[in-house]
Amino acid sequence: MKLTLLIRSEKTRLKFSADKPKLIIALIAICGVFLISSRSSNSVDDNLSRVGYAKTGFEQQAKEVDELKNITHQQLTGMTLKLADMQSQLLRLDALGARLVEQASLNPDEFSFNQLPAMGGPEEIANADIQINDSLLTKMDFMLGQIQHKTQQLNALESIMLSHHITDQSRLTGRPVTSGWLSSHYGVRKDPFSGMPAMHKGVDFAGKEGDPVMATAAGVVTWADDRSGYGLLVEIDHGEGLVTRYGHSKQLNVKIGDVVTKGQQIAYMGNTGRSTGAHVHYEVLRKGQQLDPLPYVYRD
Repeated sequence: MKLTLLIRSEKTRLKFSADKPKLIIALIAICGVFLISSRSSNSVDDNLSRVGYAKTGFEQQAKEVDELKNITHQQLTGMTLKLADMQSQLLRLDALGARLVEQASLNPDEFSFNQLPAMGGPEEIANADIQINDSLLTKMDFMLGQIQHKTQQLNALESIMLSHHITDQSRLTGRPVTSGWLSSHYGVRKDPFSGMPAMHKGVDFAGKEGDPVMATAAGVVTWADDRSGYGLLVEIDHGEGLVTRYGHSKQLNVKIGDVVTKGQQIAYMGNTGRSTGAHVHYEVLRKGQQLDPLPYVYRD
């Protein structure tokens, strides 16, 4: 087989002849050129697509980083404001603590709110490769430590002052009335009904009917009702075997189980029971035995 190609023009005449082997080689060469050209074109398009995709990704990452930067800035601003607030709170705690220590007459060296206590111990590092050098976080950690320490001091101070308050409240002192006068003492006296000598196991404070009757110490009400001879009676247990009684009341303001404080009104003065006039019969008992109330009435 033989192929002849003739090209004619006005000035040129070309004639090309090829047999079968040459024709096959020429076809293979032509196909190869087209194949290479096609692969080269596809490769450029792919690369352009990849570049465009990467560019879009970088732009998105840049946007996310910018948003994170703004959020971080806002958070740091908030942390700075919080740090300033914490500092002002610490200053107020210092002032409050110092004032409470002075009012409680405590040793200021034991409750120094102006400095942290000396502390120590072995170093414990959860991860030696992690180091936080941020000054803001360091300041916040330091102030949190101060707050924790001052809170512990205030808790201890509160317990001490509460103990002092309880001791002061439970200490039996003063008169059970705000007005009136001492009309009868503790001891043997002439009985107002029989005229015979009799033991008077309390003191009487006379006054006007309806005058307030006050608890002379904090305690728990163990009786609030009528009792033979006493009329309407209030009995208060102050602990450690100490009990007080308030008799002949017109009206009671408490009931059994009530917790009363020192100076709280518990009744109104009256003339109930075995009585000749408006007064309060006041008794002090220790471990069930009546004592002369006057040393408690006039104690400091």
